[in-house]
Amino acid sequence: MNIAVCVKPVPEPRHYDKIIINPATKLLERKGIPMIINPVDKNAIEAALQLKEQFGGKVVLVSMAPPDTRETIKEGLAMGADEAYLLSDRAFAGADTLATARVLAAGLTKIGGLDLILTGSASADGGTNHIPSQLGELMGFAHLNHLTELHLEASTIKMKTKIENGYVEYEGSLPLVLGVARELNTPRYTTLMGVVIAQNKPFTTWGLKDLGLDPSNTGLSGSPTQPGDLHMPQHGQKAQMFAGEPEDMAGKIIAILRTAGVLD
Repeated sequence: MNIAVCVKPVPEPRHYDKIIINPATKLLERKGIPMIINPVDKNAIEAALQLKEQFGGKVVLVSMAPPDTRETIKEGLAMGADEAYLLSDRAFAGADTLATARVLAAGLTKIGGLDLILTGSASADGGTNHIPSQLGELMGFAHLNHLTELHLEASTIKMKTKIENGYVEYEGSLPLVLGVARELNTPRYTTLMGVVIAQNKPFTTWGLKDLGLDPSNTGLSGSPTQPGDLHMPQHGQKAQMFAGEPEDMAGKIIAILRTAGVLD
């Protein structure tokens, strides 16, 4: 089996407080913030590696991200993936999920020969759950999201997806685009040897021209979702000092709260 796993570098959760919105571009500023592979994308990598161990083939990683995320993506290679493709171009900046899916679909099509495409069900920084279905539609593949079970028997894939009040069981045939949930498995740890070997695995970078994409369909200009006006709330505080006996001060405080409508 030839399996592609779409991975996304996201800000390390302990540094979320450092993420800001640029008031001019209205885009998130992540510069200088450590990045990690989106946690549930590791579940997708693990699922791909298990299938490879069972049926043979190869696992390739595909990511649309800035060029400085190469080392982050290499963690997936250290887990056991065979090669990686980084889709990176200034023209891709500011993309919403649809523009992102267009770029990923172009990269996956250029790679070719894929039997299965796996993604995490959602990204930690966006959480839209859009990519698996958008990618499936763009590539003309059947697709499912929120997989909690995945088994390949002969030419049939048996799957279970979670819904609000239970689960649904499916059967399908390749090729498929599947978004996996964290419940699917427990991702393996990387080893020192895996990290060393990852440095020499194939790592290809493609830009806008390599993928043959129209810049009007990528990035912010190709995104139906556009940022609106940005309003920063004004926070103000004031203090009022009271002196006297506790009973008198309590009465004054209650009167102020009633005037402000906090108390009846």
